[in-house]
Amino acid sequence: MTILSPGAPPPPGRNDPASSRAGRSSAMPAQPTRALRRLALAGIFAVAAIVVMAPGAALAQSAATVQKGPSGLPLPRFVSLKSNEVNVRAGPGTDYPMKWTFKRTGWPVEVVQEFDNWRRIRDSDGSEGWVYHSLLSSRRTALIAPWRTDPVPLYAEADDQGRVAALLEPNVMADVESCDKTWCEVFGEGWRGFISQKTLFGVYPNETFD
Repeated sequence: MTILSPGAPPPPGRNDPASSRAGRSSAMPAQPTRALRRLALAGIFAVAAIVVMAPGAALAQSAATVQKGPSGLPLPRFVSLKSNEVNVRAGPGTDYPMKWTFKRTGWPVEVVQEFDNWRRIRDSDGSEGWVYHSLLSSRRTALIAPWRTDPVPLYAEADDQGRVAALLEPNVMADVESCDKTWCEVFGEGWRGFISQKTLFGVYPNETFD
């Protein structure tokens, strides 16, 4: 049986500018910048309405929790990276220090906040930072169960009693074609099949699209 592995450098899809992951939480400037003051005045720091999730856990999207951001798009929402080099900053502007750099096009992230042309994103391990909006794409992708250590079965049909087409190891990245709240049809280079929706980071448990 085919076993597909991610083959991405640790941590997947990311490159921290510091020598260790502990160094990624760079401090903001000592004096508040204009963008920070505007952000505070706008009340956007009141993020109680957006639940902070534990690393590897997906937020359950429902009519009660989804709201519209200044862009008119839902918050929170999943997107993917448009470039193979995306800098993540400590705040919404280029005057804020860089926290880390993503190194893989298509990597899924969750937008949890908006400010002007900047988007606060969260990755699969729960780390957050700000990226410029044009570096994000509406292309839907997902990571296979980054919170697990064992492979996840990919089925030939949307039936857990059916034929297993492959085993996908945690952190394999897949394009997502459709989801129906139970199954998602996903694909990658040379493979395609159906996977349990709850095993994906990049899709909400009760989300539907095609």
